[in-house]
Order: sequence, then C-alpha cells, then structure tokens
Amino acid sequence: MTDTAFTFQTLNPDTILDALFEQGIRVDSGLTPLNSFENRVYQFQDEDRRRYVVKFYRPQRWNAEQLAEEHQFAHELEADEIPLAAPLRFANRSVLTHQGYYFAVFPSLGGRQYEADNLDQMEWVGRYLGRIHQTGRRSRFQHRPDIGVKEYLLEPRQLFEQSALVPAALKDAFLKTTDALIDEVMGQWHSRFTMLRLHGDCHPGNILWRDGPLFVDLDDARNGPAVQDLWMLLNGDKAEQRMQLETIIEAYEEFCPFNPEELALIEPLRAMRLVYYLAWIIRRWDDPAFPRNFPWLTGEDYWRRQTATFAEQINVLREPPLQLTPMY
Repeated sequence: MTDTAFTFQTLNPDTILDALFEQGIRVDSGLTPLNSFENRVYQFQDEDRRRYVVKFYRPQRWNAEQLAEEHQFAHELEADEIPLAAPLRFANRSVLTHQGYYFAVFPSLGGRQYEADNLDQMEWVGRYLGRIHQTGRRSRFQHRPDIGVKEYLLEPRQLFEQSALVPAALKDAFLKTTDALIDEVMGQWHSRFTMLRLHGDCHPGNILWRDGPLFVDLDDARNGPAVQDLWMLLNGDKAEQRMQLETIIEAYEEFCPFNPEELALIEPLRAMRLVYYLAWIIRRWDDPAFPRNFPWLTGEDYWRRQTATFAEQINVLREPPLQLTPMY
C-alpha cells in the first residue's frame, strides 16, 4: 500500500474500543470525532468520568522513532511546566500499537479560542514560545526532518507536474508561476540560524486559552528556525504585523534570544507553506475525506486563483522584509 492510497476504512469503533481496553481504559461514552484530516482523533469519557482524547496516527507518515521523538519533546516541555497536552504513558510507553496502527492517549484539556488580535494574549504566547524554544535548543530531532526547500518546494513541484488534478489547459501557466515562486524563495532562503526543535505548526487554531495559553498538536514538530513558530501568529497589514512581531519577540526574549536575521525567512516560509499545503491535499486525494472537503480542487477556477495566489506571493517576496523598530 502506498502512502497516497492509505485510508482509515479499517479503523472502526470496535477496533478503537479494543485498543483502549488493552491499555486498561473502559470507555463509558460515545467516541466523539474531533477535527483532523491527517489522523483520526476522538474524545471520550471512561467509567470514572475522566475525559480523554485518543489519536490514531495515519500509517506511513511517521515511523515509531519519529513518533517517539515527538512524545519525548512533549514530555520534556511538560516537565518544564509548559502548558500543553502531552501523551499519557502506559507501562512507560506513550507510542501504543493496535492492529498495525500507532496511537496515543491524551488528557482532554478544554479551553477558549485564542484571540489572534489580542496583543495581551500574544505577549503571553510569545513568552511561552521562548520557553518552548529554550527546551527545544537542548538537542535536535534525529529522526524527524528539518524544514527545508526540498520537502516544501522541490518535491511538491514534481507532484504538481505529475498530478492529473491540475487541468491540462492550465498546467503550463501554473507550473511556470510555481517555478518563479520557487526561484524567488531559493534566492532568499539562508541557513544563518540555529536549528532547534519546534512546535512546527503554531497557528492560532493550535492554541487554546484557559487562564493563559495551552498548546496542542505537536504532530508537525520538526527541526527548523525559531521564526517558524512565530510568523503564523501575525495577521493584518504590515504595520499591524510589525507591532505584533515586536510584542511577540520582546516577550520571547525574556527566555530565549532571537536572531533578527530570521525575519527575512518569514515570507519564504509563508510561500513554502502555500506550496506544501497544496501538495499535501493532492497526496491525500485517495482518502475519501479529501474530495468531500476540497471539492473545488477539481475546478479550473481554483487553479486560476491558485496561480494568482502564487504570483501575488512572488510580489510580496520582492518587498522589503519585516523589520523591528530600531532601539536607541
């Protein structure tokens, strides 16, 4: 079975209940599915009315060593009193297996939605990101990959060329714009930063609020530049983003130094995410959930808009990067 062909059709409720029972957990409620395209995630309550979340990882994405590194990082952060949902251990193991699936069990931790335009909350998040990166700098992932242009740009470019989802009449224009975007990113990408372990996908949807931030979902944890965990928090026009960035970095540096040379990577990282996200949808098209949730991907209008989006990002890349206000 190839990575692109895999679906979760064999993961039924009985399989999930049996997997939990093997770990001594007796489910006393229904299994409530939570939003996740990549994995299958369910909330439930046991017979003692304790609430949990179980995550079944999509096979062939991460291997056992890569999952163990993610969990080890989560447990280090938990030990350093970072508020996050860390996987529970059973017989000193958190990466569990059942019928060929890797899965993990987490405590169910609720919270309110993080307010992406609230500078006070942004300051809190910046402070905790400094602490997360303080822990992340202690070592690097050995099995999980680094954020880089090969996986995020070059491999997706090959996929676009081969994919039948890109309309034949629009493919040349789309690939030409994609190549121009890649060239612009490659011209700006640099390695003048320290690789460290990152959350990797620190957007507002992965932060809850309960008397402070609560970080969830380390599924995309990788090695990379610190700014990867900062730029997705920015929103609004350039002036607003500059104010937000200064708020985040000032709080961040209470615990961890920030290399200002990384600011030049914000727009390249944004472009890389645009390309990688589109490739991710194409790779997963054989999963019935994807055509159902992304039906517009088969229409020519979508690919015209996507070509325009890539062209717009090229123009953004050619603008001066965000800079912090000089301190005198």
